Amino acid sequence: MTRPLDRALSRHEFVALIAAIMSLNALAIDVMLPALPNMGDALGIADENHRQFVVSVYMLGFGIGQLLVGPLSDRFGRRAPLLVGIGTYVAAVLAAAFAPTFGLLLALRFVQGLGASATRVVATAVVRDRFSGRAMAEVMSLVFMVFMVIPVVAPSVGQVLLLVSPWHSIFVFMGLLAAAFGLWSYLRLPETLEPERRRGLSAGAILGGFRLVVGNRLAFWYAMAGTCLFGALFGFISTAQQIYVDIYGLGVWFPAAFAFVAGLMAVSSFLNSRIVRRFGMRRISHFALLVFTGLAGALLLLSLTLSGHPPLWVFLGLLSGIMFIFGWAASNMNSLSLQPLGEVAGTASSVFGFIQTLGGAFLGGFVGQQFNGTVVPTAAGYFVLGALALACVLVAERGRLFGVSPEESLASTRMPRPGPTPEPREVAGAVGFAAARVQGVALQDRRR
Repeated sequence: MTRPLDRALSRHEFVALIAAIMSLNALAIDVMLPALPNMGDALGIADENHRQFVVSVYMLGFGIGQLLVGPLSDRFGRRAPLLVGIGTYVAAVLAAAFAPTFGLLLALRFVQGLGASATRVVATAVVRDRFSGRAMAEVMSLVFMVFMVIPVVAPSVGQVLLLVSPWHSIFVFMGLLAAAFGLWSYLRLPETLEPERRRGLSAGAILGGFRLVVGNRLAFWYAMAGTCLFGALFGFISTAQQIYVDIYGLGVWFPAAFAFVAGLMAVSSFLNSRIVRRFGMRRISHFALLVFTGLAGALLLLSLTLSGHPPLWVFLGLLSGIMFIFGWAASNMNSLSLQPLGEVAGTASSVFGFIQTLGGAFLGGFVGQQFNGTVVPTAAGYFVLGALALACVLVAERGRLFGVSPEESLASTRMPRPGPTPEPREVAGAVGFAAARVQGVALQDRRR
């Protein structure tokens, strides 16, 4: 597909556009949180835990869709699947605004998730097309920093919309914003996958790509570690409204508390982008994971000691530390899982996205359904899943932490320093170099 405008994106616009595309997923979750009680009352859902299905069903569609989008993006390029996905997203949310039953609303949320899956796969693949190694981690950190603006403001936007209009307006808002981001992508996002690098769409080619993805030990186990971390995050998001409103009685101030924690994650991502070139993805993510698990253990211990109701300032203090360090752990682990798989970036993004989304949604949904009027289930979810993530990293690294792989060091020296995003033809050589090294990286990985 030929792009209407051929002027190269600046680095800042590239980061902003990729973040905007990815933010549609966060928007679909976070803007809904203040409206869950209103939706439950309007559609006759009395059980507060059942209202969480509005989030979990969306995540189910989001996860399944990524398995389809990945191979399509490796065959037809990045732009077409992205634009079709955003169009599906817009149609689903506008229809959901008029859903008369909870069952139909959940079905449309599933379709919305299917459309949103293209935003995650394509955005990640586009970054991997252009960057590798620590440079990719730096760009992903900047994307994540901008992306985190949505969780900061979305609950507040949802709360404001509820004050002036019924809950249906939240879906209209999502549709309008997604349409705007889709138009921006249509006008400005170039195609980053050259025709000679596209893969076939036969069953053999797709299965071959999947085997390459799941057969790489480092990539697979880092993806599993990310799954555990996202499961802990989803567990908190599913119960955030109940914790802040029902336990701590924040009422309309719930979005402010949610935004404060999300803002710390944005700051964390920015700091990661500044230090990742110096210290490397492994050292930062391993350190962050150890701190994450330690803080989660402290929160669980205090929650058990205080009958599941620690003071708000204690809960917020420890939660803030957990979510700040989450930004360092998750973004670097995502980059580490994609690092050796440049030649199948779309398929890799889709497979790992599927694993992390469905696995994270299942784990987070289980944690959310354990809500019992205390913060103990949430704290236990953070601690147990943090420990499981650490175990996955130890498997990936054969029991060693804080190392720097030869391919990571080589990629960080070969890729460009921060500056304007190069033209696609200029990055073709660097991407081709990364793709050519995949087999060598895999061989080194087997020898470790």
